[in-house]
Amino acid sequence: MQTTQFVYWEDEGAWLGYLHEYPDYWTQGESLDDLKDHLRDLYADLTSGDLPALSI
Repeated sequence: MQTTQFVYWEDEGAWLGYLHEYPDYWTQGESLDDLKDHLRDLYADLTSGDLPALSI
């Protein structure tokens, strides 16, 4: 199991956050669990190698 750190906060009922390794890519969720799901999806996209013009 791989782990990664993320930063998150609540702002007016929305949960916002980004992956520590990719601070330029923010996402949001309706709850903390929803945000975590979005962050997992974002991580999968960013590390898949399928996004052109993304330098890792």
